[in-house]
Amino acid sequence: MGAGQRAFDTGSGLTGWFRTPGAERPWPGTDRIGAGARLRATIAEAMKRRRLFVLLPFSMIAGLIAYALLPTEPSAILLATVTAALALALVCIIAAKALTGFRIFVQLAALWLGFCLLPMHGLAFGTPMLAYPAYGTYEAQIDEILSADENRVRVIASQLTPVGDARPLPIRRARIVMAGGAMLAPGDRIRAPLRLAPIPGPVLPGSHDGQSHSYFIGVGAYGSTTGAVEALSSGDGWNLARQVQSLRSAIAARIDTTLDGATAAIGKAMVVGDQSDISDNTRDVMAASGLAHIYSISGLHLSIVAGGIFWLMRLALASVPALVGWPIKQISALVGIVAAFLYLLLAGGAGNVPAFRSTLMLVLMFGAVLAGRQALTMRNVAIAAVVIILMDPASVFRPSFQLSFAAVVGLIGIYELPRALPAPASGRLARLGGLVAATAWTSLVAGLATLLFSAYHFQQTAPLGVIGNVLALPFVSLVIMPFGVVSVLTMLLGLEGPFLEVMGWGIDRMIDVAELVAAWSQGWTGNPLLASWTLGLGVAALAWFAFIGSHWRLLAPLLALPVILVAGLDPRPDILIADTTQAVAVRNGDSMALVTGRTGSFAVDVWSDHYQTDIAGTHPAARCDSLGCILTNPAYSVAVIRNAAAFAEDCGLHDLVIARIRPPEHCFAVSQVVGPTELSRSGVHWLVWNHSAAQFDIRPAIANLNRPWRVAQP
Repeated sequence: MGAGQRAFDTGSGLTGWFRTPGAERPWPGTDRIGAGARLRATIAEAMKRRRLFVLLPFSMIAGLIAYALLPTEPSAILLATVTAALALALVCIIAAKALTGFRIFVQLAALWLGFCLLPMHGLAFGTPMLAYPAYGTYEAQIDEILSADENRVRVIASQLTPVGDARPLPIRRARIVMAGGAMLAPGDRIRAPLRLAPIPGPVLPGSHDGQSHSYFIGVGAYGSTTGAVEALSSGDGWNLARQVQSLRSAIAARIDTTLDGATAAIGKAMVVGDQSDISDNTRDVMAASGLAHIYSISGLHLSIVAGGIFWLMRLALASVPALVGWPIKQISALVGIVAAFLYLLLAGGAGNVPAFRSTLMLVLMFGAVLAGRQALTMRNVAIAAVVIILMDPASVFRPSFQLSFAAVVGLIGIYELPRALPAPASGRLARLGGLVAATAWTSLVAGLATLLFSAYHFQQTAPLGVIGNVLALPFVSLVIMPFGVVSVLTMLLGLEGPFLEVMGWGIDRMIDVAELVAAWSQGWTGNPLLASWTLGLGVAALAWFAFIGSHWRLLAPLLALPVILVAGLDPRPDILIADTTQAVAVRNGDSMALVTGRTGSFAVDVWSDHYQTDIAGTHPAARCDSLGCILTNPAYSVAVIRNAAAFAEDCGLHDLVIARIRPPEHCFAVSQVVGPTELSRSGVHWLVWNHSAAQFDIRPAIANLNRPWRVAQP
């Protein structure tokens, strides 16, 4: 997912730039009132207009972050004590009729609710984590089909029951990869020989934490089948998930029949949300051009489908004289809500988090139309965010939530700013120019709003993403999505072929645009590395931006930018040590090379992608023998020990000792040591040489060891 994903995961449309919500106000400091007084007046005005409401999701996010940063799990006594204290404070505030105190209390209560959400969510949906690999034959029930093609089927399975000598498993669910061709659906019960493994931790400090993500969705192990899958029974009775999955599979098969290659892969992603066939090369090109958001069903797609159906329905009803006087707009809004939910089901339901968020936002917008209220408001954004956080609090820590939330807040915030209304466009060419300008402006605003989060999670920016979106979105809006909808509707009659061909032509032109813009972007994308605290600063700046209703809302983002540029860039590591393989990568000039281990392993590939540099197979400065390897440079020396006989010579002689076997105690006193205990408990280790201290700064990938999602160590 590249920077463009964030640009249109909003469901907000493109016309907000041409609307004027209020009279023009002067920029800060343009009158005789001091800047400080104007700022205080602006804050007071925001509170008077009850904009503290929009801070509720940010307070909940602050609580979630506080819980996640704890080194250990909070006790039930602590949770109960703080909850009781807040209840007592509420009673006192109500008795004193203190309005200001109540406002503060609401934010503190939201923060505490956020703090408690993950423990409660873990109790409801969490699972024990598999600590040791498991092999054997198991019966299981299919809960969800994640993806399916001719090569493999990825499923979520529950109720794993051992057969024969297989050992019982404490886990609630497992993610399993099966051989392609297996005809499965949610609700099926199967028997198969399985190889299950513990879920690995993050491969770099601050990177995606698979253990945490899996724990909160009840997945306690990853695995694969080692033999034939035997179907024991199918789902009993009528099952919505089963019917939807069958429909999705049928539509995907029809698309594969008519289209091929990258065209079919992107077509399936945009129609049924299955991205499994999109190649890495296509993903890279789309990301570099700022167009990766297009193949992920989100606000853009739902806006086109539901908004288009709303517009067509309103036009059709308004064309019937007998319906004059009917609430045509409200009826069309109801039809738009139904269309949005149907598309959400087709895209994978609530499991497709970006699509679910966008559907919720569209429902709020159409609900505002039903109530005769303004649809695009920061309050609606806050309501949608609160609902999503309550339903899936762990999603706050995923890039998808951060990027789409930031894009929506950025677009609505700019839309709310007072400005002069431009003169109405006259003529087709002028209207076309206005549409292009609106598309460019929307892409620019959303791209800027999500830039920090995109750079942190993906170490990549799309500087020409605005150009890519301006060139590609006409194909998406006018060709791909409309003909995709028509092709699905005509599949009942078997007439989808011509419409799929037109949709495929639009996809091919979009890929041409992506390749062109990606070529222009070569050498411009960069790979910034940001410290994790910059995300917190970005959320704080976003909260200020959402809370303040005038041009003062730009103050926090403008102040955050130089702080991040000066102090927020993370240094590149001098050494990376894998936890479950032999890989040890050491800096070699501007790149890295392996002292031990091999290229092509999972950890090495992730390191290479993260830092966007090739990691050579052999470090030129390393000298290896049967006892281990030694690497010496002007700054430091490193010993990687394979045989215990090397400890006597290498401990104390080198700045760093890396060993997969337990070093003697005296070694820890005379050298910095990363041994098997440190690697098994804390995962991958990231090291930077500190010249002033003449030692390494060491950062493990896993810092909070005593949490329920951590795999218990042997």
